[in-house]
This record gives sequence, C-alpha cells and structure tokens, in this order.
Amino acid sequence: MSNTESKGEMVRGMFNDIAPTYDRLNHILSFDIDKLWRKRVVRVVRKLGAKRIMDMATGTGDLAIAMAKGIEGSTIYGADFSSEMLAVAKQKIEHLGLSERISLTECNAEAIPLEDEAVDAATIAFGVRNFEHQREALTEIKRTIRNGGHLIVLEFSNPKCAFVRWCYRLYSHRILPAIGRLVSKHATAYTYLPTSIDQFASPEAFSTLLEEVGFSHIKRKSQSLGVAHIYIAQKG
Repeated sequence: MSNTESKGEMVRGMFNDIAPTYDRLNHILSFDIDKLWRKRVVRVVRKLGAKRIMDMATGTGDLAIAMAKGIEGSTIYGADFSSEMLAVAKQKIEHLGLSERISLTECNAEAIPLEDEAVDAATIAFGVRNFEHQREALTEIKRTIRNGGHLIVLEFSNPKCAFVRWCYRLYSHRILPAIGRLVSKHATAYTYLPTSIDQFASPEAFSTLLEEVGFSHIKRKSQSLGVAHIYIAQKG
C-alpha cells in the first residue's frame, strides 16, 4: 500500500485482482470448511425468520446464493465494493436462475443505498476485518436493519488453544500464502489475508464493539476450534 493509498483502495484493488481465482482458492485453502460455516449462518438466519436480507461484502455471492436456496421466500440484497468480485457473483447467480431473488450493488459499507430499516437481517461473511472504518461501517449497516432485526457476522479469529493456534498460524502464514501466490499470481493478497486475521479484534473485543454501535443480545458461536466465530446481534 502506497503512502497515499487508503486501506479501502488497497483491499478493493486486491480483491479485483484475485476475483477470477477466488472461489477455487477459497475452497481449496479452507478444505471446504467455509461451506459448512456458511450453512450454519443460513440456519441461523432461517431460524430468526428473516426474509429481506442484506449480504454485505458479498464477494462472489456464495452466502447470498446459499441463503436464497436455503430460506424459502427470501430476497437477498448483495453489496460489495469490488466490481470484479460482483461480476463473478452475477455470473453464478444468473447460471443458477436466482436473478429475481438476488440483486447486486457496488457500494462501500459506509454508504449503503438502502432506506432505513429496509431489511430484516444483515449478514457479513469474512468482510468486517477488511472494512477501513469498522465502527462507521457497522453503524451504517445497523441503519438498514429494522428494529428488532439482526446482524449475523461470520469472521475468522485466532484460536485460544495454544497448540491449535500454533498449527493454524503455521498453515495460514507459511502454506496458505505460497499456494495463494502460485494459483492467483498475486504477490501479496494471501499474505494480507492472514495478517488481517491477526490484527482483527478478539471475539470479546468485537462483541464489545457491536454493543458500542447499538446492538444488543449479542451471542457468539465458536467454529472449528476457534478458527472462526459466528456473531448474532439484535438491533433495538
């Protein structure tokens, strides 16, 4: 990142560059565990009874598609600031015949073109740590959720168990970047990703941030020995 380039601009450019190989690498590098985590998010959203759902940082649309398939009568508003990731998502959605259920918009999480209380729930999968201004973005996302609605976040975390954390860091800092560079041909993307996980707030600190921006009844569910967490928070 240059001295004049913001984090948001750097991250957007990076995701635009790796969009063509993102899905393949994502599933390979996670051993498809990310699919299991997304299924659990869909289950949470379905139990909450949400039908109008915004998927912020939708990327290539995996979670949006999973929710459209798994939640009867749902309509999904997918938003992301990477045009190339959205282009991949659009192709997948059209191929699956889900264009009437899922709409896509290019926007920043701090400026969402939706009215107040437009959705029953908002989801974010692996996107919060990439927000340049997390507090402002979460506040803006909260604005779009109806009173009594929910925010569901799926995000990586550092395992508390020392041995699991050691194994995880060995994989994420040594093996993952090497495979990522080989397949994506991007020099830094798969070095940035594990670093961003290291720098992200602990589950306790992120829960506190959610409270500070106005969410309540916050629950968190550890996934795969603490490699990730699902956070569930209510507005109002």
